[in-house]
Amino acid sequence: MPEQHRRVDVAGEAPEAAPPAVRVEGLWKRFGEHIAVAGVDLELPAGKFVGLVGPNGAGKTTTLSMVTGLLRPDHGRIEVAGHDVWQDPAAVKARIGVLPEGLRLFERLSGRELLAYTGRLRGLPGAEVDMRATQLLDVLDLAGAQHKLVIDYSTGMRKKIGLAAALLHNPSVLFLDEPFEGVDPVSAQTIRGVLERYTASGATVVFSSHVMELVESLCDWVAVMAAGHIRAHGTLAEVRGDAPTLQQAFLELVGAQGRDTGESLDWLGGAR
Repeated sequence: MPEQHRRVDVAGEAPEAAPPAVRVEGLWKRFGEHIAVAGVDLELPAGKFVGLVGPNGAGKTTTLSMVTGLLRPDHGRIEVAGHDVWQDPAAVKARIGVLPEGLRLFERLSGRELLAYTGRLRGLPGAEVDMRATQLLDVLDLAGAQHKLVIDYSTGMRKKIGLAAALLHNPSVLFLDEPFEGVDPVSAQTIRGVLERYTASGATVVFSSHVMELVESLCDWVAVMAAGHIRAHGTLAEVRGDAPTLQQAFLELVGAQGRDTGESLDWLGGAR
């Protein structure tokens, strides 16, 4: 998708920029004594491929769960596509698609039945659901397995049918939690192609990952999270800074650069 430029009217005055896809203010979440998300303030730009990255336990999944209305925050305000997630949940859910971590599906339905059921839950006309399902099954290389029960799908097939269900109602913002984890290279390439086509149409993808090479090859914009805080955010070039790769910038940002385990594991390997 071409860059969204600020337009200037005939009087020379620039109108307000397009609102962000996601706006988070003062977001907190605690589980017992553990603070998972600690006062996050963040705006994610619309029409971009956005990466939320961080080490395991950084708070990425908790943040996405709150942003998508799956988990209520202790404090804070969240807007998605201009609507408050907790004050206007129906409007938000109509505009988002979600592929969560640990995806749970109706396993005793076939792939096509799952999409038909999802479409009707979304209030789409039956003929429109059938048309969209056929196209999604074809593009995601699931047409040959459309009448197979989901319980018999491989990990990659489950990710793809979950993505199809999340895209079926044509959301404005798509949230994906580790969408490529456990997926074979062929399925990963298929998923990637669909997501690139989706963002090229002007929609927004927000996905979490801890694989920096993947983020660097896909994303326009990145937020780095560690220990419940946002450590950096901006375009890839802004977050990478002077580092040669996003991986090295990431390690510095989360405090893992130069960590040495050699002495503590001096017993490992060698002659027995």
